Amino acid sequence: MNWTVVQRILGLLLMMFSLTMLPPVIFSIYYNDHSWLPFVQGFGLTLVAGFLIWLPVHRSRKDLRLRDGFLVVAAFWAVLGSFGAAPMFFSDSLSLSLTDAIFESMSGLTTTGATILTGLDDLPVSMLYYRQQLQWLGGMGIIVLAVAVLPMLGVGGMQLYRAETPGPVKDTKLTPRITETAKALWYVYVAFTIACMVSYWLAGMSWFDALCHAFSTVAIGGFSTHDASIGYFDNSAINCVAIVFMFFAGINFSLHFFAWRYVSVKHYFKDPEFKAYSVVLVALSAIVVFTLYQHRGLTDPTQTLLSGVFHAVSIATTTGFTIENFTLWPAVLPVLLIFASFVGGCAGSTAGGIKVIRWLLIYKQGAREVARLVHPNAEIPVKLGNTAVPYRVVDAVWGFFSVYIIVFGVMLLAMMATGLDQVTAFSAVAATLNNLGPGLGDVTSGFMSLSDTAKWISVAGMLLGRLEIFTLLVLITPTFWRH
Repeated sequence: MNWTVVQRILGLLLMMFSLTMLPPVIFSIYYNDHSWLPFVQGFGLTLVAGFLIWLPVHRSRKDLRLRDGFLVVAAFWAVLGSFGAAPMFFSDSLSLSLTDAIFESMSGLTTTGATILTGLDDLPVSMLYYRQQLQWLGGMGIIVLAVAVLPMLGVGGMQLYRAETPGPVKDTKLTPRITETAKALWYVYVAFTIACMVSYWLAGMSWFDALCHAFSTVAIGGFSTHDASIGYFDNSAINCVAIVFMFFAGINFSLHFFAWRYVSVKHYFKDPEFKAYSVVLVALSAIVVFTLYQHRGLTDPTQTLLSGVFHAVSIATTTGFTIENFTLWPAVLPVLLIFASFVGGCAGSTAGGIKVIRWLLIYKQGAREVARLVHPNAEIPVKLGNTAVPYRVVDAVWGFFSVYIIVFGVMLLAMMATGLDQVTAFSAVAATLNNLGPGLGDVTSGFMSLSDTAKWISVAGMLLGRLEIFTLLVLITPTFWRH
């Protein structure tokens, strides 16, 4: 393990992250909300800590290996979540404990969207902006941003990219150089954010709300500047904009990049994961809308249709926006929506969950095993499109699925051990491990009522979900630490 290179990169990344605490100062001054000091304190603390970590090893020029990349990614997300909490902890307007501040910060950076805050409408504008910015930065992954910047500082980035990028197949590059790949992804990400912001503004939001909700929509985060979430605006046009951009944010950003580069959408319909993703959302929306019609009748058919589709897309893509309290719907629907979050979005998107590509491979593997019962001697490959998937990838997917179920079970029992009932514990684990946000039971309106122990379990779940479990679990294996 190259401890000096890990320490150097961690210090550099922390110093870079400290700069993200300055934009809220500008908002504070512009809106005169008198809340700039906590951000200056957080900036100073993070910058000094990063500098002190970097200084002793700044002359180190050792190569970064893949093993080091896993440690940097895991350590940086944990450290970043802690330092990102500094402005919230220092803020008198929030009066948060350290546990609550770290919970809120980690929820933002991992794009989970679970919150312990109430009274959002009365919070300082600068703090509202900071929460949304945390989600936007975490959406594509600050590590990917660092991959585009660190080479200029003399640090290679391929190992970090491999450790951070989600999905079962990680070696497909958009461009020959990893730096250019990271930059390309961020260009698409920024372009989507601007398009979403303009669309929200045209639909009726103020420019500030449009910016903040564009951040959390494209990041599939779910934080809002209002307690009532998107429902605060009571605007069908805004709801439609949210549905469209949540859907597109759940698609592999590589597909968006190719659409931008080649000015074509044909490759979307050739991608097996995109087709499966679309089918899942259409089928889920149809079931939700049909059940709502059965329950409500035709008193307001347009609103019922819009609400059903909105929540189906929002929860299935793990965004977590709401326009009404879906937990009051017929009992089958809230549970169905929570289950849908286990599927999540596409690999290479900002969504959480297990990812559509993994579920698709599991389905195809199951279909192959059924076919083998009829033709036991046949060689039946698992295919995505016309391409046979290597057995190693299929095995990795099954391994991930198995570990996911085990981790979920352990966290569920741990949550129940803190005194939570089964529904609350189950939905709290699902909301954090899937990076979803909303839950059922006692966490319907937020996680503020949970004990500190339950909140720390939730923080661990957010990290495990964001880094797709293996990136963290590999650090506790003896094999990882052997020379």
